[in-house]
Amino acid sequence: MSKIVDANKKIEKAVVGGYKKIEDTVVGGYEKIENKFVDSFLRKDDETIEEAKERLNKEQEERQKNK
Repeated sequence: MSKIVDANKKIEKAVVGGYKKIEDTVVGGYEKIENKFVDSFLRKDDETIEEAKERLNKEQEERQKNK
């Protein structure tokens, strides 16, 4: 039984590791696309991308409050 448990743990680590790599790639790609979009269309003249995102989040919160 111990060999089966050990084999299952190895499989588990491989599957979880593969999933994490895919997840990191997808999330990283999304963040790059999001940053490019904010930079191209939503950022004001003197803002950084992060400042623009913060401003947009605050504006969204205000819209939610006013509903």
